[in-house]
Amino acid sequence: MEPNTSSVAAGLKKVRAHITEIAGKAGRQAGEITLLAASKTNPAERLREAFVAGQTIFGENYLQEALVKIDALKDLPIEWHFIGPIQSNKTRRIAENFAWVHSVDRKKIAERLSKDRPEALPPLQICLQVNVSGEDSKSGVAPEEVADLAAHVAELPRLRLRGVMAIPELTKFTALQRSQFRMLKEAYDRLKQSGYDVDTISMGMSEDLELAIQEGATMVRVGTAIFGPRRYPIPEELVRQAQP
Repeated sequence: MEPNTSSVAAGLKKVRAHITEIAGKAGRQAGEITLLAASKTNPAERLREAFVAGQTIFGENYLQEALVKIDALKDLPIEWHFIGPIQSNKTRRIAENFAWVHSVDRKKIAERLSKDRPEALPPLQICLQVNVSGEDSKSGVAPEEVADLAAHVAELPRLRLRGVMAIPELTKFTALQRSQFRMLKEAYDRLKQSGYDVDTISMGMSEDLELAIQEGATMVRVGTAIFGPRRYPIPEELVRQAQP
């Protein structure tokens, strides 16, 4: 049986309360932290339920799936964030349909997003994805290469550099996870010190929310705690509908 509307609203309420509690213990204000609902594999109906419950910012990982939902929910003033890996042949559709992109880790991708962003739209808001764990399986620029990529992105038209994003290693070792969050915060601080007008540290998910907020996250990407366990693989019907 599909979870009912109240389950999404209840999930959101619980996550917001948790963020407020964690922020307070860390000496921060809950208003400093933006909640992004990571909605991959959840159908448009569930996102609409979340919107009714007050959530307006959603993050999607897969372009084909996202385009179906963007079309289905075009009557709602949703702010769409692309948070997944970016293939070069997908930049045009991403640039046309999203307000934010969190996963820029190559100059080539930044250049294509800049070229493909329609002039009629506001600048595309960009976070640089940083590989803080050093895992070969993870996308992201190395911490020591952030400054070079930031300088390139800042010069491109129709883009606005907002900050950094990371997906740390999934581990039970709190000290290791904390060190990786701290690494991202330090990369952000270096950008600030270099004069960039950045304001976003996108880190933390359902499993590691507390550590991320303690270490300075300004945007957290939460899916499971809002929507419940995800459907895997991506629903084939969504992908088929999005084929050109």
